[in-house]
Amino acid sequence: MLNFLASVLFMINDYSLILEFEVLSLNSSQIMMTVLLDWMSLLFMSFVLFISSMVVFYSYDYMMGDLNMNRFIMLVSMFVLSMMLLIISPNLISILLGWDGLGLVSYCLVIYYQNTKSYSAGMLTALTNRIGDVALLMSIAWMLNYGSWNYVFYLEFMKNDLSMNLISWLVVLASITKSAQIPFSSWLPAAMAAPTPVSSLVHSSTLVTAGVYLLIRFNYAMSINLMMVLLFLGTMTMFMAGLGANFEFDLKKIIALSTLSQLGLMMSILALGEYKLSFFHLLTHALFKATLFMCAGCIIHNLNDCQDIRYMGGLIVQMPLTSCFFIISNLSLCGLPFLSGFYSKDLILEILSMNYLNVYIYLIYFLSTGLTVCYTLRLIYYSMIGSFNFLSLNNLNDSSLKMLKGMGGLIMFVIMGGSMLMWLMFPVPYFICLPFLMKIMALIVSLIGGFIGYEFSKFYLNYNLKSFSYLNYSLFFSSMWNMPILSTYSINLMPLSMGKFIYKKLDQGWSEYIGSQNLYNQLKNSSMFMQILFNNNLKIFLILLIMWIILILII
Repeated sequence: MLNFLASVLFMINDYSLILEFEVLSLNSSQIMMTVLLDWMSLLFMSFVLFISSMVVFYSYDYMMGDLNMNRFIMLVSMFVLSMMLLIISPNLISILLGWDGLGLVSYCLVIYYQNTKSYSAGMLTALTNRIGDVALLMSIAWMLNYGSWNYVFYLEFMKNDLSMNLISWLVVLASITKSAQIPFSSWLPAAMAAPTPVSSLVHSSTLVTAGVYLLIRFNYAMSINLMMVLLFLGTMTMFMAGLGANFEFDLKKIIALSTLSQLGLMMSILALGEYKLSFFHLLTHALFKATLFMCAGCIIHNLNDCQDIRYMGGLIVQMPLTSCFFIISNLSLCGLPFLSGFYSKDLILEILSMNYLNVYIYLIYFLSTGLTVCYTLRLIYYSMIGSFNFLSLNNLNDSSLKMLKGMGGLIMFVIMGGSMLMWLMFPVPYFICLPFLMKIMALIVSLIGGFIGYEFSKFYLNYNLKSFSYLNYSLFFSSMWNMPILSTYSINLMPLSMGKFIYKKLDQGWSEYIGSQNLYNQLKNSSMFMQILFNNNLKIFLILLIMWIILILII
């Protein structure tokens, strides 16, 4: 609350603070910890703290009976702390501390339920994020060209400098690994192996938004070429995730793919130069996505840890309040008018319609919006409306009070947060002047997407398994255009097969035959020969004496 009020104050007065704390002074060389407080960092911090407090409150009930409850809460607190450090740092070194903290703690949280699947997912998450860490380390090295590592001082007026150009490319690489853009998308659905409260935190306001936030800070330094690349990657991610979610059956993975789609939206609107809109969508998205995951956790909890949406159905009857929260959050994600998601999403689409770039961008934005409504309606149909397909003997209810309070704390903001933020962040409103059809295009696309989603879910219940080509398409789309396979096998397969080849042909083959084994055989043979000599030395001495005498006589 304090952060939020401070943010409003800073915003009204157009005020920002840079605080420097001296950590260490050694022979007149000082190590300073720099903190940047402006309306953006304070507002984001207030959101992260509010959402994480609700998630921790929710966790007490969700993780009840877990043996390592305290360890879990400690890890979540470390996670939030790393994010705080990242938000308030105008300095690349302290950003790296927060960045690496997020990567490390996320690994610990993904492997929390210790099984093979979790370990694989954790490893994929950690190693993909390491690429971004390396890019940040390299940009730290390139920042040595300037007076300090406080990048905020150099962004704008060093924009055309080669070093700054390179740093901005490296920062974008770091951000697309952390925010799971193509080609690093495969870790995001894999990270669903973590407990649901963690997913709620990771996907709303911490780990995946770190990359977007860093780019919002770096937006002044980006060149046109870099923005074009980022725009292309963002739109492709948005489209790919929206398409993939329509073929997925795992409840948490559908919501994870919807996060990926929204991240693509944030990245691409950022690449079009609208960093404030990107930040606005980041905040509204954080609210409804956290609620969405909490509802999913509640449903999974009640269904004895079953996550397949084909087993659900009719939950609106047995779990009315959770279902209400779930549907409200989903509609906010779709951009239903006057919920929080509408304000950011509709504004983004209208600004895009005004700044006309090309047909590809225009089409892919509206297609992705349609796909969002499509998979959302499919999800609601399967889980809320359709027939119940789980065990006849069940205990579905809304009894868990702490979980409901955790979700209830967020739901008011899901409904009203968008308009509040809009009034705060844009005191001078965007003036949007569009033809009637373009103005209602978002609504038309949403309605068409909703209709297709509804029809699609009905048709999907009785599809024919024999239609092999259909299954192939389904597998291709649901496996995110084969990205998990590409990001594991394509990196592992060649080095591993090469290693096997070298091991068999060199280590156990020629190098053995010529090298150590050969040496050993030679030594063994010569020592055996010497052994024979030493064992029969008297006889050999007499023979040699006779041979010597014969030689003398002959000569």
